[in-house]
Amino acid sequence: MTAKIAYDAVEVGTELPAQSFPVTRATLVRYAGASGDFNPIHWNERFAKEVGLPDVIAHGMFTMAEAIRVVTDWAGDPGAVVEYGVRFTKPVVVPDDEGALVEVSGKVAAKLDDNTVRVDLTAVSAGQKVLGMSRAVVRLA
Repeated sequence: MTAKIAYDAVEVGTELPAQSFPVTRATLVRYAGASGDFNPIHWNERFAKEVGLPDVIAHGMFTMAEAIRVVTDWAGDPGAVVEYGVRFTKPVVVPDDEGALVEVSGKVAAKLDDNTVRVDLTAVSAGQKVLGMSRAVVRLA
């Protein structure tokens, strides 16, 4: 597969379609099984609160993975992402009754060499930015 977006068709400032990702405790348990990360802060409310957290929190790598979906869906090819990094700024708190919502938007921040662009992402949950310096380099068609 190759990216479906043409390099010449985007400019700095091009906005990617924003997406919202619901997160429930069941989502976290499934992710724990897939990743092998069974830290109880991600599924046990009592334990999470005992260690000073407000409630169960989503895995950082899960949050990071959800955020990059905005880029891969836009580009049309997960393999188009050649570099990706974030800083974890706040946890995604996942209450048992309602779950959480991670809202992600992205914008082309720079056009680079070799048909690549840098996309800056913003990820917010419960009104707080949960990822900082979230950037991906994407090779376009």
